[in-house]
Amino acid sequence: MAERYSSFEPNGATWLLQRITAALLVVLLAFHFFQLHFLNHAYEVTFADTQARMEDPAYFATMVLFLVAAAFHGLNGIYNALVNQGIEGTRKTIAKYGLTLAGIVLVAQGIRVAMAMAGVTIS
Repeated sequence: MAERYSSFEPNGATWLLQRITAALLVVLLAFHFFQLHFLNHAYEVTFADTQARMEDPAYFATMVLFLVAAAFHGLNGIYNALVNQGIEGTRKTIAKYGLTLAGIVLVAQGIRVAMAMAGVTIS
């Protein structure tokens, strides 16, 4: 029988965060689909409507949480897939820090866009 292998350390921090973000994504994706595909159909969504939704602090926080959870879950999953495929040494280190940097840039830009959509400016 084939041995099960995973780069995740059972009960480690990234193992736990991967599961927590998966659960969050199920809930937040359901909220997103309900909000933007059932309550409002895609063809009815306008820029002004998006701005109005983003001005609601609860909606804003939900979308930022969605962004952070999706970025972590996806990039951590890519990293662990690479590790499971046998990446080691310098290439593993480059992948780790490259994906971390990509995540930071992605989240920072996403928050910047969310703040602009909500009409928030930082002086």
